[in-house]
Amino acid sequence: MARNPRRDLLSGLTVAIVALPLALGFGVSSGLGAEAGLATAVVAGALAALFGGSNLQVSGPTGAMTVVLVPIVAQYGPGGVLTVGLMAGVLLIVLALLKAGQYMRYIPAPVVEGFTLGIACVIGLQQIPGALGVPKPEGDKVLVVTWRAIEEFTKAPNWTAVALAAGVAAMMLLGARWRPAVPFSIVAVIAATVAAQLFHLDKAAPIGDLPSGLPAPSLGFLDLSALGSLLAPAVAVAALAALESLLSATVADGMTVGQKHDPDKELFGQGIANLAAPLFGGVPATAAIARTAVNVRTGAGSRLAALTHAAVLAVIVFAAAPLVSRIPLAALAGVLIATAIRMVEVGALRAMARATRSDAVVLVLTAAATLALDLVYAVIIGLVVAGALALRAVARQARIDEVDFRPDLPGEHSEEEHALLAEHIVAYRIDGPLFFAGAHRFLLELSEVGDVRVVILRMSRVSTMDATGALVLKDAVEKLNRRGIAVMTSGIRPGQRQALDSVGALGLLQRQGREYASTPEAIAGARAHLQKAGLLPAPGRIAPVIEKASR
Repeated sequence: MARNPRRDLLSGLTVAIVALPLALGFGVSSGLGAEAGLATAVVAGALAALFGGSNLQVSGPTGAMTVVLVPIVAQYGPGGVLTVGLMAGVLLIVLALLKAGQYMRYIPAPVVEGFTLGIACVIGLQQIPGALGVPKPEGDKVLVVTWRAIEEFTKAPNWTAVALAAGVAAMMLLGARWRPAVPFSIVAVIAATVAAQLFHLDKAAPIGDLPSGLPAPSLGFLDLSALGSLLAPAVAVAALAALESLLSATVADGMTVGQKHDPDKELFGQGIANLAAPLFGGVPATAAIARTAVNVRTGAGSRLAALTHAAVLAVIVFAAAPLVSRIPLAALAGVLIATAIRMVEVGALRAMARATRSDAVVLVLTAAATLALDLVYAVIIGLVVAGALALRAVARQARIDEVDFRPDLPGEHSEEEHALLAEHIVAYRIDGPLFFAGAHRFLLELSEVGDVRVVILRMSRVSTMDATGALVLKDAVEKLNRRGIAVMTSGIRPGQRQALDSVGALGLLQRQGREYASTPEAIAGARAHLQKAGLLPAPGRIAPVIEKASR
């Protein structure tokens, strides 16, 4: 139930006004035409609102999805894009049933900011042909297409298109600073369309004829023989839809009080939306962060707002198609250029760049990969690099420190005995994780132990251990044993015992009777070993030796 139906209706109307030029622009930019963008906004917007996991989410065609769709259109044609959308819908529903939504929260912030920056650059560059008033050159690499468009423009400049695009972009950017609540995108598009009609700007090419209504649902585009080759693009589209939708829902939750989305239900809703949109000629859809933010800022409190947005766009499709068809393509290019500029959060980028060097590297690398390759590869590269840098940082936390072995009570032992203890026994405290990323450094340090007869390893501060760490520990023990050095361990935690036991390290220590519960017991065992070897005098009546750890 809507808590304030009137406010939700007004919010939905406002979002529809903002969404109209974006839906048209992204439809044109995807290669399937403005009508595909409108169909997506109507069908996907309504179904995602009904079945999704957020009360505030607004879905439809987005710039990020357009970036992924352009090369699919170039390779497989419009039918391939619609098939990919259908397959992506199935994959999203599978992800929802597998409860995969919760794992999206583990994507590092620098990766998100990096691909957002990269997407903004790609969206802006994709609009260059339209803004320059030249036909879109062949190719699926945005940098190549942009360069070819500039070359065509230099041969026959179209300053009318440039003026319209620049005027629309400037009005949106400056107007947003002056009156943020006013939807300057639709104001700018109307002004550009009126100017083109009044001044008979022949070089301002319009969108073209739009159907006065949604097409009947059809599966005529489906080519079963191409499903195998389209699986990889479908996975990319599904991954992007999941990532952008859950990111948008998280942003919406953060802008409100008391709202919390269900990530798995959101994936299900996006799956239903992407199953249905291609049947009506729509492109793959996802939640739109910008439209969702407008929805929240205008006071939406329930799904009624997103449903109203879809209904208003449907009315426009049925009642105002002839008027919409007169909008100049250059004006839509200006809308998307301004949208791309507004996507770049300079403050967030500056914060990430200043946080750590690793965060800055991940951000820049993800953005560059988005621009040079594609979004999915960029996210994978960003995740791999972020994971590698995180592992390196964790591995560097592992330390092996030699412990001050002198007893606390010097009066209990003779100076000669102190010298013998210091000469023959060395103790090490291991801090942090002992796993594959840093285990070999541990082995290298331990193998450099000097001329002693007993090494005591304090294990109580080892935070985690994997099979590699356990194997390295076993190798170190065996190498020291071959040199005639006995190894005692103390404080092995229950969680470490399984890894040590699986590689035989625990059995090796237990067979030799050199595993102890505490450090004092290990020291006593070391003394007994040295006495048995004749390196220490047999005890008469000697108080226990207590280790003093250097903190």
